[in-house]
Amino acid sequence: MDFGLEGRIALVHGAGGGLGGAVALALAREGATVVACDIDASSLEATKAAIAREGGRVVCRTWDLAKVDQFREWHGELVRELGPVDILFNNTGGPPPGTVQGVDRKLWESHFTSMVMSVIGMTDLVLPSMKERGWGRIITSASSGVVAPIPSLGLSNALRSTLAGWSKTLAREVGGDGITSNLIIPGRIATRRIVALDKARAERESRSYESVVQESTSSIPVKRYGEPQEYGAVAAFLASRQASYITGSIVRVDGGLIASV
Repeated sequence: MDFGLEGRIALVHGAGGGLGGAVALALAREGATVVACDIDASSLEATKAAIAREGGRVVCRTWDLAKVDQFREWHGELVRELGPVDILFNNTGGPPPGTVQGVDRKLWESHFTSMVMSVIGMTDLVLPSMKERGWGRIITSASSGVVAPIPSLGLSNALRSTLAGWSKTLAREVGGDGITSNLIIPGRIATRRIVALDKARAERESRSYESVVQESTSSIPVKRYGEPQEYGAVAAFLASRQASYITGSIVRVDGGLIASV
């Protein structure tokens, strides 16, 4: 199936690996020119190499999403070099595990800036040109915690739920302009983040890492963690011309993990 992304410009945040890297590769395979962004320059090289091996087009940018005051400058440079953004994949790092009780206000503010205001800020910059051209895709990666809050991930549950409300509201505002806005929520995908969370749980509960993984995978109907490329494929479809009637949705890529309807 031709997704109609040949020549489109796709800006992918957190593209140095994991979910963002998989999305960058999936979009490049569909013919998009990918702008891969990450705070870690060395990790971007791995994504760049993976895309280059398949003949894709990619440019890399080392951006710190906590520096929202620099977004306008970065966006301007990007547009002058490549043209306006057609597809924006919003993807931020997650906060440390813990409860929502007694969290220092500065920690709330820091992660609100890097996880919420960064997404809103960059989206606001790409929307005007999308409206002018009558086409655009805003895809935001969140967490299953927006549907069913995850124990010991209090900050993540709260902040990513903010993005769920924002994405739905945005979809209603820009749908008539040919722009879609959707949220993708991963279940337990085999990334460095999941490894770190499983190790933290093992230490917290004084158990082995292996036992935590076994218990976790047994709770998933498909009995395994997802692969990043499975997530990337869903993002690529949501960016496609075929997905033009899907907006304001929360799409689960979770192997059936989330128990709620």
